[in-house]
Amino acid sequence: MRQLELSKAFTLMESGPVILVTTHDGGQDNIMTISWTMVMDFTPVFAITTGEWNYSYAALRKHRECVIAIPTVDLLDRVVGIGTCSGVDTDKFAKFKLTRVPARHVKPPLIKECLANIECQVIDIVEKHNIVVLQAVAAYVDTTRKEKRVVHAVGDGTFIVDGRRLDRRKMMASKLPAGV
Repeated sequence: MRQLELSKAFTLMESGPVILVTTHDGGQDNIMTISWTMVMDFTPVFAITTGEWNYSYAALRKHRECVIAIPTVDLLDRVVGIGTCSGVDTDKFAKFKLTRVPARHVKPPLIKECLANIECQVIDIVEKHNIVVLQAVAAYVDTTRKEKRVVHAVGDGTFIVDGRRLDRRKMMASKLPAGV
């Protein structure tokens, strides 16, 4: 085995799906790209890592709600573009030609072009580690979309795209919650 620089160790694990997070600050909507995500368990509780460096963080702290939108590979250039500009001076919905869809339970909008959207409430912020813990209150999937492959950031400017799905549901049946 070849030794990897410790400063690059995160690239071995940072392959969770890239998501878009919409927020509303009381006046305007914004979108940020996040690749640091975690499913907390089989309940609809998730965590994202973000902080003061992201314009949307203040809206998350103050209004305590957001939408997680899950884009597919056909949106990759827009996803990267969203992550490389600031909502301070950019209407990202307009710039990246994304469609706002009113959410049912939170003020931030869903993104029509995404495969899935999850309305969330902020239930905790672990400031020491910049972790925002989210409780899902509603979820939607666009079953009519042809493109369903999601993108995973490696952390070095490269991405991995989902491939073939391998089914081991029967083998894992004793460990899966009912209805999954």
